[in-house]
Amino acid sequence: MSNEYLYIKVDKNSMAKNKVVYLEDIAKLYSTDTDKINILKKQVVLTIKDNKPIKCVFSILKIIEIIHSIYPDVQVINLGESDFIIQYQPKKERQILKYLKIVMVSLIIFFGSAFAIMTFNEDASVEEVFKKIYELIMGSEKEGGTILEISYSIGIPIGIIVFYNHFSKVKLSNDPTPLKVQMRVYEEELDKTLIANASREDKIIDVD
Repeated sequence: MSNEYLYIKVDKNSMAKNKVVYLEDIAKLYSTDTDKINILKKQVVLTIKDNKPIKCVFSILKIIEIIHSIYPDVQVINLGESDFIIQYQPKKERQILKYLKIVMVSLIIFFGSAFAIMTFNEDASVEEVFKKIYELIMGSEKEGGTILEISYSIGIPIGIIVFYNHFSKVKLSNDPTPLKVQMRVYEEELDKTLIANASREDKIIDVD
C-alpha cells in the first residue's frame, strides 16, 4: 500500500465562475508532491452546457474517483464535506436592475417598518403612557410634544443601529450583524435541504 497521502477539503457550497469547473475551483489540495497537486488542480470536475443558473450536488466519492483515475495508488483523506453543491450563475444582472431592486427593497423596508412602529404605538397606547408619565412627574397635563416623545423618536433609530451593528459603511464592532448571522443560518439550512432532496431523488453526482 502506498504511503503517499493527499488531503482534500471541499466546502459545502462553491460558486463556479466559468462553465468548465476544475478541481482547484472547488477544493483545497495538499500533498508533499507538488507536481501531482498541480496536475490534479487542472482536472475537470464539471462541464456546464446550458447558459442558465444551476445547482449540482456532488459526492466526495466522485472527486476521489477522478483523483484515482490519474493516481490510483495515492491515499485520499477527506477533511471537508462528504456531499457538496456547485452553483453556476451565467452572468451578472444589469446594474440598473440591481439598483432598482435596492430602491424597491429599501422602500418596502422603510414603509413596512414605519407601519409596524405606528401600529405598535397605537396598540400599546404609547401616547397615553407618555401622558401619564408626564403628569406623574410634572404634576400637570402635557401640552404638545415633550422630551419623552423626542427621546423616544431619537432612541428608536439609535437602538436599531446598535442592534444591527451597522450604519452605512461604519460598523460599531467586528462582530457579524444579526442579519448576517440569520443569512448564514438560512444558507446552511438551504444547502442541507438541497443535498437531502438530491439524495432522496437520486440526483447526486456520485460514483457508478
